[in-house]
Amino acid sequence: QVFINLISGVAFRSVLKSLSVQPGIRLLSVVLYCISFSFFNFWPWYNHTVIVYEMVGLAFLLRYIFWEPKKWILLCLSALFIFFSFFTKQDGGGLAWLLCMVLLAGHCFYEKKWRPLLLFASSFFIIAGAFIIPLTRFNFGYWFNHGQPPHTARFSAFEIADEFFIGSQWIKFYLLLLVIMVVAHFTSARQILSEKRTVIFMLLVLGILGEASVLQVTSYTPPDNNIFYHSFAFALIFSFLSSFLHLDFSRMKPLLITAFGILLWWSGVYWKYIQRITQRFAPPDRTISSTGENIVNRKTYMIVKDTTEIPLSDWTYTPLHSFDRIYLPRPTVEGMQRLMQMDIVKNHTNIKVLNMSELTPLAVEIPYLPETGSDFPLWYHLGVAMFNKEARLFEQKINAQVYDLILFEHLPTLNNFYPFRIRDSLQVHYHKIDSFYAPRRGGETKGMIEIYIKK
Repeated sequence: QVFINLISGVAFRSVLKSLSVQPGIRLLSVVLYCISFSFFNFWPWYNHTVIVYEMVGLAFLLRYIFWEPKKWILLCLSALFIFFSFFTKQDGGGLAWLLCMVLLAGHCFYEKKWRPLLLFASSFFIIAGAFIIPLTRFNFGYWFNHGQPPHTARFSAFEIADEFFIGSQWIKFYLLLLVIMVVAHFTSARQILSEKRTVIFMLLVLGILGEASVLQVTSYTPPDNNIFYHSFAFALIFSFLSSFLHLDFSRMKPLLITAFGILLWWSGVYWKYIQRITQRFAPPDRTISSTGENIVNRKTYMIVKDTTEIPLSDWTYTPLHSFDRIYLPRPTVEGMQRLMQMDIVKNHTNIKVLNMSELTPLAVEIPYLPETGSDFPLWYHLGVAMFNKEARLFEQKINAQVYDLILFEHLPTLNNFYPFRIRDSLQVHYHKIDSFYAPRRGGETKGMIEIYIKK
């Protein structure tokens, strides 16, 4: 993940360099990109890598547009990584492809040559065919989500409009600033035709803001999944400001002041981690004072009825090697220790295990071989990564008592994150011998990990 974040930051820097962004603004924009986007993504997953591939694709594309000599291989590399983006996730990747086509169309308009647009598009589809055609024998159309059954399309123009007009405060604020600055910067149509780099930069940022408006609906978790747009808007807005004010952000004073402002602006990103450390040692909040008076303040004015929340002071490490340096709730650690002491784990080899939980490193500790096969899902979210056909397959195996040991994570407030129907079958055909808290904290997503063995 560190490597992915580094590649992402370098690609973003390359985009700004191709656009001739002032070095000081470029540095500040990269700092903002790291703290506002990369900092959140500390584990590799598709909602992040789809954007990383897009950044790399954009870096190659803009290098082709603005650097000499123009080499066709850069267009092909851009098409390759934009395909990787689409192959990873269709909403972000599809929007990345559209953005690249718009940027190339702008380039071709200025150059009066349309061959680059055709080369990019044809490269994309040739690469897509090279990857997808060999996979069609593995039921590719069933697993690849482009809105077809059993998948459901997440795109809704009404939802996007609702989210944009009800929320999206930063996106609308950036759009307002950009409109004002564009009107102030361009005084005639002739000037627009003479400033290709500025126009391409504007198209890029507007495309990124549009992409962010769609992603917040189609890729709704986590809520800050589209947050990379801040860095692009910042780079363009401050480029305009430096031109209007004749201010060189490469000089030490404006550079340090703006960097401090960025760190203050995004202090919530890192402060909550400092807070988590201090909370481990902080005394619990008191509701009664030493004099016997009731205490009503910001932390106690609400009576929290949830008694299942495990305070951070009761989180700890586990001696299990595969969980080394992973901080877990004490009940979770104790539950795993009980699991490892079970007779079926200690005294039997080659046991058949179904692990429908987030404790995936147990495959190393028990050990067991995870199931494989073209009909076996990589993830157990019903309606997202598996469907009723796969759920029936698990139910048949549970009914036949194929598994010696089953771990199931019950998350009652998440919509079939682990299928409820699988748990129903377990309660009929298996015997639950233990349960303990899942490694989750706060909110409405807490759950229990249940241990089942054959009846």
